[in-house]
Order: sequence, then C-alpha cells, then structure tokens
Amino acid sequence: MNSAPHFLYCEHLKSITRRHFFGKTALGIGGIALGSLLNERLLAQAAAPADPLAPKPPHFPAKAKRVVYLHMAGSPSQLDLFDYKPKLNELNGQACPESFFKTDRFAFIKGVPKLLGTPHKFARHGQSNAELSNLLPHLATVVDDIAIVRSMHTDQFNHAPAQIFLFTGSPRQGRPSMGSWLTYGLGSESQGLPGFVVLVSGGKTPDGGASLWGSAFLPTVYQGVQCRAQGDPVLYVSNPPGMSPQTRRRSLDALKDLNEMQLQKVGDPETVTRIAQYELAYKMQTSVPELMQIDKEPKAIHELYGTEPGKISFANNCLLARRLLERGVRFVQLFHWGWDQHGDNKDNDIRDGLVRQTRQTDQACTALIKDLKQRGMLDDTLIVWGGEFGRTPMNEDRTGNKDLIGRDHHPHAFTIWMAGGGIKSGVTYGSTDELGYHIAENKVHVHDLQATILHCLGLEHTKLTYKFQGRDYRLTDVHGEVIKGLLA
Repeated sequence: MNSAPHFLYCEHLKSITRRHFFGKTALGIGGIALGSLLNERLLAQAAAPADPLAPKPPHFPAKAKRVVYLHMAGSPSQLDLFDYKPKLNELNGQACPESFFKTDRFAFIKGVPKLLGTPHKFARHGQSNAELSNLLPHLATVVDDIAIVRSMHTDQFNHAPAQIFLFTGSPRQGRPSMGSWLTYGLGSESQGLPGFVVLVSGGKTPDGGASLWGSAFLPTVYQGVQCRAQGDPVLYVSNPPGMSPQTRRRSLDALKDLNEMQLQKVGDPETVTRIAQYELAYKMQTSVPELMQIDKEPKAIHELYGTEPGKISFANNCLLARRLLERGVRFVQLFHWGWDQHGDNKDNDIRDGLVRQTRQTDQACTALIKDLKQRGMLDDTLIVWGGEFGRTPMNEDRTGNKDLIGRDHHPHAFTIWMAGGGIKSGVTYGSTDELGYHIAENKVHVHDLQATILHCLGLEHTKLTYKFQGRDYRLTDVHGEVIKGLLA
C-alpha cells in the first residue's frame, strides 16, 4: 500500500509528465494546429506586440474623425463677448440682489458687489441672427458655421480644479485627459506623429499643468505630447551630439528586442507602450521638423491666420493645428493664457485686457474654421472653443480703483462655441436669466459636453471605460448626457 507522501509524489509526477500534459491539452493543441492551417500568420501575430496607437473602429458611425480644442485659459467673459444683457447695463453700478449671491462662494468678491454692465457693443450677424460683441469681428463672418452654447455650467470656481475637471472629468489629479481617452478609444491615423498633441501660447502654461494632457492610469502612449515653437519642438527626440541616425536605429532595434523579451516574460502592457514610444520618437525626428515649417505655407494662408513664422503665438499654433490634423493627429489641444480679467490692473481689465486677448485670438480661430472648410475637412473635424468657467455679472472691485473694471470667477453660467463634425451650424443653444447669473434654459454640464464630444466621434461615453483599482473608469465619471439639441 502506498504511503501518503509517496502517493502525493506520484500525483506530482503525473502532473508534469509529457503523456499527462498532452492528454489534458490535446483539444487546445488541436485548436492551435487548426488555426495555424487556416491562418499561417496566426502565431506570428500573437507573438508580435500590437501597436497600441493602431486605428480602432468607433462604437457607431462617427460624424467627426478628429478634434481641435481651443481652450482660453483663465476664462473669457461671456457677458462681454456672447451673452448681451440689456438689464445688466440698465442696472450698472447698483448693488447685486442678495438672492443671487447669498449662498455662493467667490474666489475674490467680498461684501455686497455691484452689478457691471458691458462697456462693449453688440450686434447681430449672419442668417442665424446671432448676437456677438464688437470684439469678435472675424468670428462674426462665420457665425453661421458655429453653434454658440450659452448655458454651460461647472462644479468648480478656481482655475486649476476647473481646468482639470473640464479635461479629465474630475477636479483632482489622477484621471486621464480627454485627448488620452480619445486616442485610447480610437487610436491614431498618423504614422509619424503622436495621436494627441498640445500647443501652448499666452506666456504661461495653464494652471492645471500637464494633468490636462496626461494619461494617468491609461498606458502612457496615450498621453499628450507638447510641441514648442522655439528650440527643440519636442523635448528629448533629437539625437544627442555624436550619435548618427544609423547608430540610433541600431540602438532602437536592440532595445526593441530586449523589450519584446521582457514582454514575453512579464506581459506588462507598459512594455508595449515603451516599444511604441521609441519607434514613434524615431519617426518624429523626421516628421516634426517638417511639420513646424509653417514658413512654407502660401502668403494667403499667413494673411488669413495673421501668422508670423518663428514666433510663439496663438495664430501660429492654429496653423500648426491644421497641419497636425492634415497629418492624421486625432486630438489637438491649444491653450492660450490671459483671459483672467479681474480688473486689478490695466492689463487684465475688461476694457483693455479683454480687447488685447480677442485681438490675439479672434482672427486665428476664424481662419481655422475657414481653412478647414475650404479643404473639405470641417465636416469631419470637431472644433471646440471656451474657458473653464464664466465671469460674474458683478464688478469684482478688488482695488477700489474706479477706472478699472473686472469680473470674478463664475461657475454657474458661461459660453462656449462648437463647429464642424456632428454639430449643428448657425444655432444658439441655451440661455441665462436677465442678469446672466443663472441658466434659464437648456443647462449643459461639463460632463454633458464631454459626452457630446465623444458622441461626435462615434464613442458611447458609458462604454469607453478602463478598469483600474477594481472599477471601470470613464471620462464622464458616472454622469453626462449627450446634448441632442446640438447634434446635426
């Protein structure tokens, strides 16, 4: 009779003998054999790491293939650009009714603030009869190509949390950005450029920092890559002194072999990301310098955008955005700082600072619409313009200087505009009350905007998820409704 230890030893041998192995796995091996007969590349495909940026099909047919998001960091005053309030001008200088603000928190306003009408003129334009400020003369020429949304609102009233909330769905760092979600869901159609590119102007990066284009817990291949107008366009892509292109190629080939060995051993998806990023960086050594050569654009294009090659400007970045979109980049994100018109000095006063900002941006935004339209790209490119929140109908009066006027942060109502793929043109959606303080009709939350952007690209926002720390995350968190009234 076998003793217990000897019996266990025999069972152990049985589990590792070839006969037992083939007996238990015959069906699986037969399936592999059949599969290899049907497709001789099957095993080779399984062994090779898949390109994480390869194009992927949307959930349903999409109207848009790509997005350019024009973010006016600091937040423009909707009351001086898009949402004219005659009653506010009539009551200019009077104390704001306590019922409007008694339960609100402000970033800087204290005491009982006074109402502030706009010092700028408004007029109606186009067949849509849209009302715009005289600070936007260029946008007025394409007003029938855009949808103005006057009923946006958010949960945040300070810059960094509001920006992070807008682009990641959470006011705290640690969630993937909108561009990362899009490239994760759809991949990229560009062979030599990232799927997600960031351009910054205005002399300052946005308060939310790199979180606004980070990938967080998504594989890092989906994070945004910042391009710069001066110096190296993309940091760490150029070869160091003494390294030839041939040496770089051999080095990358050796690294790829080592990374593929590591992938077979460990199976970490970040290894696939690392392989893809090395290869993309190598391709960018050629593609990025060619991309940045906006001086080769025709004279008429420079006149259209107001560009000056070699300088850092919003206009140059808008032209670069068009060139990126043409080359298959999925998501282009422009940030332009300088819209924080508190009125504590002449540079950020509603009378002067706002005028300067619109002069820097209005022509180029309009040029981008016109340029994409004449190239047949507007119909499948979604353009979004806006800030992270709005500005108050009251004068902030931080300094007590009567010659300066400014508005504090206002989360309850602000305006954006959208154009292109999947969006109705020539419409104004939503409205605010007679003072522009609260939304009166068709509220649009930040999560609704995110859901609508994904919808235009053929993505169901509740299905674009990624499992992390035991739960499925998505851009819209557990909220968001597609704004059907904006869909073409």
